[in-house]
Amino acid sequence: MFPCRLIVDPPQDGAWNMALDEALLEDAAAGGSATLRFYQWREPTLSLGYFQSHKERDAHAPSRRVAMVRRLSGGGALLHDRELTYSLCLPPSHPQARHSERLYAIVHRAIIGVIAQRNLAPALHADQAAASAVDEEPFLCFARRTAADVVLCNARPNSDEGAAAKIVGSAQRRRRGAVLQHGAILLNRSPAAPELPGVNDFADEPITAEQLSSNLQQPLAEALDLKLFTEPLRSQIRETAQR
Repeated sequence: MFPCRLIVDPPQDGAWNMALDEALLEDAAAGGSATLRFYQWREPTLSLGYFQSHKERDAHAPSRRVAMVRRLSGGGALLHDRELTYSLCLPPSHPQARHSERLYAIVHRAIIGVIAQRNLAPALHADQAAASAVDEEPFLCFARRTAADVVLCNARPNSDEGAAAKIVGSAQRRRRGAVLQHGAILLNRSPAAPELPGVNDFADEPITAEQLSSNLQQPLAEALDLKLFTEPLRSQIRETAQR
């Protein structure tokens, strides 16, 4: 099994959350360490994808006044609020570090297994419908659909929200053979993105971010052949993130 540092953080501001993910990716690339991290957000925060323009945020009125940060990974903007966020950093020596699509599928299927225990029917979007081409992608990531996304297939089938509410989306960034994959698991609808429902908007019994992070640790470790351990975050990593 591959040793992997486990971090479960309290809510932090957006700049620190993104900076620490980048510092952990650097640690994976330079030091060969793997890290699985769960975290939350101190305030509603919009994270722009690496290639998105700042002015694009004006297209989404509900989130115009929230804090903003830029992610290391690409894709559409994410409104981080009532969610659990995970990040996984794997060094070049891990067997899955080179396989982008496989890594998405492994992590997302583990998340599906945990959410399905709450009498819901999540699935990969690829297993539900073929992706359709669009002339212009929506600003928010969770208004988009890719094959690897997790959707809730029984999301109140008689409602306008239909049977394909996106609840998990992830993105990757690579550095010298190491990979960072991080993603959001929507738990509740946010006032800053009211068009996007979360797991608890459909579940009979709500789940907290703390419960979900606890429930996900073992399934992810087993799926990726990781041996999880906890230790204080090294000062070098903290300094890199702060810088």
